[in-house]
Amino acid sequence: MRAVLLRVGYVVALPAVLVALWWLASDGSTNVYWPPLRTILKTFPDVWTGQRLHDDLLRSVLRLLAGYASAAVLGVALGTVIGSYRRVRAVCEPVLEFLRAVPPPVLVPVIMLFAGIGDSMKIVVIASGCVWPILLNTVEGVRAVDPVMAETARSYGITGPARLRTLVLRSASPQIFAGLRQALSIGIILMVISEMSAASNGLGFTIVQFQRSFAIPDMWTGILLLGLLGFALSVVFQVVERRMLGWYHGLRATTRRS
Repeated sequence: MRAVLLRVGYVVALPAVLVALWWLASDGSTNVYWPPLRTILKTFPDVWTGQRLHDDLLRSVLRLLAGYASAAVLGVALGTVIGSYRRVRAVCEPVLEFLRAVPPPVLVPVIMLFAGIGDSMKIVVIASGCVWPILLNTVEGVRAVDPVMAETARSYGITGPARLRTLVLRSASPQIFAGLRQALSIGIILMVISEMSAASNGLGFTIVQFQRSFAIPDMWTGILLLGLLGFALSVVFQVVERRMLGWYHGLRATTRRS
């Protein structure tokens, strides 16, 4: 119990300090663009009603999850193929490096030409940015499979889907999850950017509308909600990662103790 409380204290301590500093620094502010934190918190429940949470927050999260899931499937599948075959990797690597260097926000106008201005465009924008860290980390994870373990699997006749599932993906899973973690942050950023262009709902759209109408405290509530969303998704991701990679974290803990 003490260890749990200590861990919670570590998690809460820095945010509590930052909120306290924000409160004190902004308490006497008369700047219209920098309202006091107490004003923002007072405005929050009036702005983010149940209807607005459904129309804006829920739609944003669904787009994010759709784009993120698409990128995860595509990135892991392509990364496994590219990482498994040296010749495929040699052919694809220059193209991948070129495409990775193109910032996804630059592609928004191009994607709008092909996918329109609906949810499809936003999902494609999110997926186009999330796929790269997943794909590249998967490639590196597959390449790093222990040759001794690979030879052992071959000796025991473990081939095909069984080899892919029990050896390749399992060995590469720490790297894959590292890519998934990076992609989650990128996905949240691209979710907001995609909703700032040709949208009628979503967090990005709402924050821009507040800014354009000079509803500054309302705009800050949107930014605060966006930060809370990112924190909540990060916590969920950590729980899933701990569950899926329990064997890996247990192995690392055993190695440290020894």
